[in-house]
Amino acid sequence: MYPEEMVKPMRAELTDAGFQNVYTSEAVENAIKQNGTTLVVVNSVCGCAARNARPGAKMSLEGTKKPDHLITVFAGVDREAVDAARQHMFPFPPSSPSMALFKDGELVHMLERHHIEGRPAEMIAENLKEAYGEFC
Repeated sequence: MYPEEMVKPMRAELTDAGFQNVYTSEAVENAIKQNGTTLVVVNSVCGCAARNARPGAKMSLEGTKKPDHLITVFAGVDREAVDAARQHMFPFPPSSPSMALFKDGELVHMLERHHIEGRPAEMIAENLKEAYGEFC
């Protein structure tokens, strides 16, 4: 488990952009099952989260269409919340970072680590914007 002091600035990158940190399985359940669309970002300390995932998630919100709800859980820190989020991402295997878009509680779009690692943040943002255009 990573110390909170270490992950605090990494959390802030997303919360400053409007994401809500969730820490419990109940909070994840409530967020995902809300009406409308919810983007879930599984945050991570890895370099691809810093260089690609977090910037891409933030850039994706610059368009006119965006999810109704934004939440984030932190791999290696928020175990209960991450496990709950990953249960909803089935059949995709656990990976971090990752991003999932839900509509009315149903998984409609998924970006796994292999879709994020090595790709520029702009490409990730465009991928998410296309999903927002279809589902939001």
